[in-house]
Formats: sequence, C-alpha cells, structure tokens
Amino acid sequence: MRAPLVILTSYILLGGLPLASQEARTPERAKRVVDEALQALGGARYLAMQDRVEEGRSYSFYNEKLSGMSRAKFYIRYLTRPEPAQPDFFGLCERRSFGKKEDVYVVYNEQGGYEITYRGARPLDAEVFRSYRESLFHNVLYTLRMRMGEPGMTLDSLGADIHENQPCELVLITDSGNRSTKVWFHRSTKLPVKQQWERRDPKTRERIEEITLFDKYRDAGGGVMWPWVVRRERNGFRNFEMFADSVAINQGLTDDLFTLSSGTKVLDSKSSGVKPGKK
Repeated sequence: MRAPLVILTSYILLGGLPLASQEARTPERAKRVVDEALQALGGARYLAMQDRVEEGRSYSFYNEKLSGMSRAKFYIRYLTRPEPAQPDFFGLCERRSFGKKEDVYVVYNEQGGYEITYRGARPLDAEVFRSYRESLFHNVLYTLRMRMGEPGMTLDSLGADIHENQPCELVLITDSGNRSTKVWFHRSTKLPVKQQWERRDPKTRERIEEITLFDKYRDAGGGVMWPWVVRRERNGFRNFEMFADSVAINQGLTDDLFTLSSGTKVLDSKSSGVKPGKK
C-alpha cells in the first residue's frame, strides 16, 4: 500500500503536475519553450509577416464596469529590423480606427502619436506615448517577431504552472533595459496564453500589475497564428477586450496610413478635449 501513497504525496508536493514535467529550470529549457512557441506561431512565416489588419469589437472598462465600446480596426506595419539587432528599436507603425466610418483614429509611429478627429490632429501627450511604447516592448507577440536576439536579452525558465486548468511553461523574458515579462506558454499548443509585467505609477510610484490574456488562436493567413481574443487587466481589473471578426496579414499597408496628410490641421495638445484611444 506504500507505493500509491508515495506517488500521491509526490504528486501533491510538485503542485499536481506529472513528475516528468519537473525538469531543471535552466536557460536552455526557457529557450526551447520560446523556440517552440515561435514555430507554433508560424516560424519563418511569422518572422516574415510585414503587416496585419485586425477588425472587430473593442470594449473598455473602468472598475469592471463597461465604459466604452466600438467597432475597431487596427492596422499594424512592421519596420525593417536593424542587423545586428539593437535594444529599444521601435519596430512598427500602428493605426487604431474606431466606428464604421473610421473617421476617428489614433496613429503611432517612430516620432510619437496623434489622435485624429474631424477637428484635426492632436499630438498625444508624451506620457501616453511612453506608456504605449513600454507596453509594446513587454508584448510577447511583438518580442517574438521583432526583438529576439537583442544584446542583453535573457530567457529564464520559471518551471511549470497552471493557467485556467491548463498546464503551461512559465518563462521570464528580461531585456537590457531591465524590463521583465512573465509569459505562460501552453504546454500542448506551445502558444503564449498569458503575460504579466509590473510598472510604477509615474506620479504616486505605486506598483501597477499589467496582465494580457491571449485566446482563440486562428490562422491569419499563410500559416501564421494570431489570437482573435485579447483581454487586458490592470491590478486585477479588466480594462480592455478585443474580439476580432477578422485578422489578415501582408495586406500591403503603406506609409500614408500612419502619417498625417499635408492638409491635416495640427491642434494644440490640449485643445480638442478628446481623450486618447486605448487598447
């Protein structure tokens, strides 16, 4: 009768995970998990992705209460990465359009950001753009596409973990700027399903926890997998959800989508009274 008891005890002490999963927490294990995730996302096809268009329904929340909803369409174009890779290279342009007519939108590029309405273009506050940039650099899907191989970037295995009753591998990604992001990779699909990182409020210096959940991966074209459901939480409260109706890659997006046209009126940063869009 002792053998079953020993097995059960070992199972409990190891967090309910099979003994085979308790391999050493080495950088090699972390690299294997990340390499498998990249292959699951599409491998060379994922790395060659030039642009992406996501369309669907976006929701914003405040203290778990719905504060806004809209049809949304996000245009993303990846820039050519320098070789060898450089830390903190800002590697994409993005346009977030809202409403059926897409006549209200936000643009982010290497120079900063603008919110465009019928009144004109209002420059985004520097802190808003800084927050966007930091979120981008912590985003595992962006990291896998644009940042792998950066000098000073390290991968550390944090072992096995459970996310929503599913076994995962937990990896800590840290870059040369000391940004650290914990990522949960599903053990069967190999895809990233959760990420978590922390920052400090620039005014109060209080700790803020940022979590992103990725779900409903589908083929976005040519064997590239992308999550059609994204949820963000801040300090335990959801603040954004996106449910995509369509995701398409390599649509030939051009510079004019991400820059201001010559006839656009540039407003004072405080004149429009419109809050910057969120994602």
